[in-house]
Amino acid sequence: MTVKTKPIVYTHPDDGREMYVSYCAPCHGMTGAGNGPAAPAFKQVPTNLTLLAKTHGGKYPSEAVNTTLTFGTNVQAHGDLKMPVWGDLFHSLDSRNEESSVSTMRIQNLTNYIKTLQAK
Repeated sequence: MTVKTKPIVYTHPDDGREMYVSYCAPCHGMTGAGNGPAAPAFKQVPTNLTLLAKTHGGKYPSEAVNTTLTFGTNVQAHGDLKMPVWGDLFHSLDSRNEESSVSTMRIQNLTNYIKTLQAK
């Protein structure tokens, strides 16, 4: 199985769930467990996002998630490729804005949505 890349589609910057479904769920799954439809194509299973708080002493690592979404990661789950750098991609969606405030808002809303997926 190979993963087909597609151009980024526009989602509403206020809607963390919509962004998650469009951008994250193909790899991480609808519930965040790392079992999205594209997951079998990777050498390493995508991160189980539901366990982020659990693996960080019970505290959701908002800053780490925000940084990963903004700048990418060095985890080579995709073989030679890395997880998309969403900060750059979001900026391309909102390039009409001189500042990156909309991109920053997207990252924050997506970070906040991922927090809702945490295992109890």
